[in-house]
Amino acid sequence: MGHDAIADVVTAYMAAWNEPDSTRRQALLAQCWSDDGVYVDPSVSLAGRDALAGHIAKVQANRPGARLEFMSGIDVHHDVLRFLWRLVRADGSRGDTSIDFGQVGADGRLVKIVGFFGAAPAPR
Repeated sequence: MGHDAIADVVTAYMAAWNEPDSTRRQALLAQCWSDDGVYVDPSVSLAGRDALAGHIAKVQANRPGARLEFMSGIDVHHDVLRFLWRLVRADGSRGDTSIDFGQVGADGRLVKIVGFFGAAPAPR
């Protein structure tokens, strides 16, 4: 897959995180998330599109009116990617910039996202 196609997949993924309607969210995830895709961040580890959809719904319920925004372009090589993002709360305040790393499968959808919240730790 080329860079633009992978960027479209990641853009659909971010749109799914921001979509309040569960039917539209599921449609976005069907476009961009593999049936058995794995999602890992500091608070959760899950597998499957339905599990991710449920997790997104929980996050939205805990942060009404919040959305995610890109803080970088989408960096791609081979079948892996990374991008920066941050949370924008309903009151307009912004969270720390975070980073996601991902992998795209043979069918062109995401098979894995590994997220880290906030800045990287200082060296020891």
